[in-house]
Amino acid sequence: MTSSTVQSTRPLQRLAIHSTSTCATQARTYGKCILATYTDVRKDACKDEFAKFGQCLRDAMKRKW
Repeated sequence: MTSSTVQSTRPLQRLAIHSTSTCATQARTYGKCILATYTDVRKDACKDEFAKFGQCLRDAMKRKW
């Protein structure tokens, strides 16, 4: 693996780590919302849960998107 390949995968690895450990509670809450509403799909059904999960990931990654 070249140095540029390693550098380009690190953000993805960090995202994977933070989404499964640091933000596990928010991810679980969002997942439960999706599971509860997947048969009645409508816009913004889990908007608040998704926003909290996304904010947790942004805070964990220390980057403004």
